[in-house]
Amino acid sequence: MHIHYLTGEFARSASEIAFLSNQIERTRAMLGFTLVFCVVFFLCFFVTDIAVLGLDAAARDTLPARLLVAASAGTCAWLAYRRPLSIRAMRLAASLSEGIALCCFMVVALARPYEVHWHAMSMLIILVVIYLYIPNRLVYSTALGTGATIVFLALVTFVLPPRPVSDLLTMGMLLTMINTFGILAARRYNRVAREQFRLELTLKQIAQRDQLTCCYNRHYLHDHLLGHELQSARHHRHPVSVILCDIDHFKRINDTFGHHEGDVVIRTFAGLLHKMARSGVDAVVRYGGEEFLLVLPATDLAQGAKLAEDLRAAFAANRVAPDADGPGLQTTASFGQATYDFARDDGHITLPDLILTADKLLYAAKHNGRNRVEAIAMN
Repeated sequence: MHIHYLTGEFARSASEIAFLSNQIERTRAMLGFTLVFCVVFFLCFFVTDIAVLGLDAAARDTLPARLLVAASAGTCAWLAYRRPLSIRAMRLAASLSEGIALCCFMVVALARPYEVHWHAMSMLIILVVIYLYIPNRLVYSTALGTGATIVFLALVTFVLPPRPVSDLLTMGMLLTMINTFGILAARRYNRVAREQFRLELTLKQIAQRDQLTCCYNRHYLHDHLLGHELQSARHHRHPVSVILCDIDHFKRINDTFGHHEGDVVIRTFAGLLHKMARSGVDAVVRYGGEEFLLVLPATDLAQGAKLAEDLRAAFAANRVAPDADGPGLQTTASFGQATYDFARDDGHITLPDLILTADKLLYAAKHNGRNRVEAIAMN
């Protein structure tokens, strides 16, 4: 998950979407809160319009612009709080609110032409909010911030009453500086947030997966998988099959070829299980040293037995080559399968019951000569 140097966002779109989806609730709350905060202050500053222009002139020249900001940003804030906005919709809401607020700020600056220094200070604060407090893509924030800076400097230079060159130069340098530091700060925030997300994924991977095979571990099986799959099976009333499989004569492989070669055999077998299981549907668990468990939702006895037989045949035909220069070694695996149809569930069968039955069937397969499948449907 590479982080782009310039933007601080993930370089791969899939990784960036995963991050944004993980943060979406927090982003909605942050967007809504910040927009409400901005609306309140933008309206409150109408008091300064009255103080400078008088009530009638302020109501005519600046109030419509301030009300437009309140209406647009307030609507976007309401949508962020009350509607499940997508990532794209939130970015649109943020950009639209910022764009309208910046345009209305220019209107206020034109209506109060002799307060350029105060307008410049306000512009600095607005830029800080755009870069750091309203969640948006950095490229959009940069476009809005730099674009507004250029427009404001153009107004001050060519439209508002003339200012000394020293004032124009100072304002230009200050606005350039705040844009630069705003971009750098936003980029750093992006990077830190994504590095934290990447670390959390790594820790989650360590907690849920076996490091050698990338299969789920028994901790994840007992803490999450069993309860989730049982609840789903009872809710949807579909059959569930479990297959417990074990590599034959694995101790002999370790004793003869060494543990490194044994690890290669285990990884090869796990890779075969991952390849033949349904991605995103079936679960592959490293149950013990050379034992693996497959949890197969919506799989009846015949379907599970076919998969187990295909796995048995594929592994028996496979030649594992721990050493690239060596001839490789050939071994087999035994399988025990138990199936229960939860369409007729009365609550007395659980997934641990299925696993216990599959374990007994695996023992029977070992006892009956190995390299075979034993399967049963529980009643």
